[in-house]
Parts: sequence; structure tokens; C-alpha cells
Amino acid sequence: MFKTIDEVKGFIQKEQIQIIDFKIIDMIGRWHHLSIPVARFTESVLTNGIGFDGSSYGFLTVEKSDMVFVPDLSTAFVDPFVDVPTLVMIGDIYRLDNGKRIRFEDDPRYIAKKAEELLKSKGIADTVLLGPEFEFYVLDHVSYKNETNHMEVLLDAEQGEWNAGRHDYQNLGIHVRNHGGYHVDYPFDSSYQLRSEVTLLLEKNNVPVKYHHSENGGPGQVEIEVEFAPLLEMADRTMKLKYILRNAAYQANKTISFMPKPFVDECGSGMHIHMHMFKDGQPIFYDAEGYAGFSQTALYAIGGILKHAPALMPFTNPSTNSYKRLVPGYEAPVSICYALSNRSAVIRIPGYATEPMKKRFEVRSPDATCNPYLAYASVILAAIDGIENKIDPVAEGFGPYDVNLYQLSDEEKAKVKGLPTNLVEASEALKLDDQFLTKEGVFSKNLIQNQHKRILADHYYIAKLPHPEEFIKYYNL
Repeated sequence: MFKTIDEVKGFIQKEQIQIIDFKIIDMIGRWHHLSIPVARFTESVLTNGIGFDGSSYGFLTVEKSDMVFVPDLSTAFVDPFVDVPTLVMIGDIYRLDNGKRIRFEDDPRYIAKKAEELLKSKGIADTVLLGPEFEFYVLDHVSYKNETNHMEVLLDAEQGEWNAGRHDYQNLGIHVRNHGGYHVDYPFDSSYQLRSEVTLLLEKNNVPVKYHHSENGGPGQVEIEVEFAPLLEMADRTMKLKYILRNAAYQANKTISFMPKPFVDECGSGMHIHMHMFKDGQPIFYDAEGYAGFSQTALYAIGGILKHAPALMPFTNPSTNSYKRLVPGYEAPVSICYALSNRSAVIRIPGYATEPMKKRFEVRSPDATCNPYLAYASVILAAIDGIENKIDPVAEGFGPYDVNLYQLSDEEKAKVKGLPTNLVEASEALKLDDQFLTKEGVFSKNLIQNQHKRILADHYYIAKLPHPEEFIKYYNL
């Protein structure tokens, strides 16, 4: 939004801004924030930064936890949800070394920036554009409890089919059957007006929206697909989209969840990432004579992503719930392969993207529990490795599989490798295959090691909890 502090001050005066709010990303992918009065927003903020405790963000140990952040003026936007006029900026993180501020190598925004710079330095492309699809549920109620003697989760959506038989209130019969939500019309699409309001807010705040619609999941699953943007900018936009969605839902007395699998036997929510690359303004993924109109460079990129797909998952699918989505039968991509117009493959080539400038592929396995800076960067690094090392997806046995993978014979299914089924398997895959991430210092060994520790701690904590289904199966044995 701004390039200089003078531009910021002019805007502050014109719009009568009173508070500057700074958003800082942590390792998990959550925004934290700190606010100052506009009178405290001086040149010193840009040169010296603002101090904070890095250990509380999961960055540093307590005895060496002092860090600073410096706002990126180009990320500024006006907060549409607060009463006091507030200008928001995203901060870049620095560590302190003998009093000097040094860019923190594990700052997720810095990792995204390093991945973009690596792509350019290799001469592969000067621009990579990403276009995620955000799937999520809009609900009317969520409650959960996990105590020593009481385990409970209750989710409710007014449009859920389980409410069809209720007669304790005036029931108008506006319900959607399970798996029956795809593109249902209003009023069955009960969050339609909320999404339209959110779309206008996103457009106003530099997050252009391609479209929004109701998704397959009957109890309120929806999707917002955004227009393409470069890696770092798209990660910023992802955080902004989540912020705007959550606050708009809260104001509308709704709640949203990006959990990959909040409902049993219902459709899971992914974050499919569309990708294409350009050099000197020309698409490098297009070749009229290639498979599905793809160039050999594009196929090498696909080969790299598929070869490293298991090792990507600690960053693209970092929650225990991620692996409850990645099961056969729900359009979930569990097979490491690629194909044209095939939603059961990890990589799908959209059949409708036929023009050279729109030629792209879609990585379907990630979900929105990820830190977007780390997820997008890791996928791009896998693509770079594929292009550099000419990883041919056909020679690697990744396809193309232009068939329903769930309907293959057992013999044919055995030829198709599957994704990890839990965080332990994903962690093991990353241990055996992390060099494509650490290439030229984009990801540090320290960050990767911390990610191992975090996801394994989550896995083993959840694994030890009794499940209500276990009481059904085993209580009376």
C-alpha cells in the first residue's frame, strides 16, 4: 500500500487513523499483534523496530528471546472491524547479535522471500503465481470439552440435515443433505450473504476473489478461490483472508473452521494450490505439443513436487486432523500421481485451463492448518528441484493416471504410491528428504528440527487420548 513513511503519515492524516496495529506470524501460522498510537509511529520504528519476546512465538529459547520486528509498509490495510480507526501492517522479524539487527533466518516471511529469490537466481522463472482454493465450514455452534471423565464435541449448522426433524422452533425446512452442498442455491446456501460481504471486504483490501460458492459438505462447507499472486504476497493475502473471514463471521454470529476434517463421514476441507510460472512475461508451463498442453519444464516441476510429496507434508499438512481428511472416497488426494481433470490425484491439471497464459497445475493435498509462508515456499522448492534435476514424473511412475484411482484393480493400485497416513510417517519422510528445502539456506536445519518436534508432540498427545468410539468397541470386553 505504501513505499515511504511520508506516504503513511499522509494517509494517517487524511483518514484520521488513530492506531497502528502490527501483525506478526508465529511458526504455527497464527497472527499475533501489538498496537501503538499514531504519535509513536516514527522513523525509529522502521530503523530500530519494536522489541518482542521471540520465545512466546516459538522462535527462540527463553534465555535468548529478545527479537524485534520492522513493519513492511507495503502490506498496510485499514482494519474494517474495529471502532477506533486502525491501520494494520505485517512485520518482518529480526534477531539481535551484539546489538545489531539481523534478519531472522526462520521468519516465515523471510523463508517465502528466499524461495522466490532462489527461483529467480536459478534462471528458471522470474515470477511464480499461486492461486489457492480455501475450503472451510461456516457453523452456528461449536463446543468441545476434554476432561479426565468427559470427552465431548458438538458442532451445529442450521442447514445441517440433522435439523430437519426438529420441532422445538419454527422449522422452515431449509436443510442440505450430507454430501449434497455443491453449488446449492440460496436460501439453502445459508452463508451466501456473509461470503458476499467478505468478498467485498477482501476486494477492498487487495485480496481479489475469483469466486465463492457452497461446497460438497452439507452442513455449511463453502469455498473462496482467490486470484493469482506471487508467493510472498499470496501468503500475506492468505493471512488477511483468514483474519477478515473470522471477524466477519464473528460479527454475523457465526463461526468458521479450516479444520481439514471436522465432521466424520462428511467432506474434508483442503487448500488446493494452483501454480504457474513465467519468464519475461511468457508462460513456461505451456507447450501445445506436450501432454495436456504442458511443457517439459512443467512436467519436471510436477515430478519434483510428487517425488517430495511425503516430505512436504509436515509443512503442507501439519495437523493430526489433516490425515483424517486424506482418506479414499471423498475426492481427497491420497495417491502420489498426476492426471488431467482428476481430483483423486495429488496433482490435477485443470482441463478448462487451455490458454497459454493460464496453463497451470493444481496441488490438491495441502490444507489450511498450515503456515502459508512455509507451505507455499516448500512446494515451490520441490518444483525447483524437479526442474533442476529433470525429475520426469512418467519415468518415476507418477502417471499420468487419467482414471478414477479408487476404481483401479488391486494390482494397479499397488503401483501407485500413497501419501503418509499420519504425522509420524510425514516426519520420517522429511528426515529422509530435506535437502531440497535447505538448498542455499532457504529453510534452516533448526526450523526443520523444530517442525519435527512440534508435529510429533501433537501426534503423540492426541494418540494417547481415549476416543468415544473405543468405548463402543471395547468397554464391555
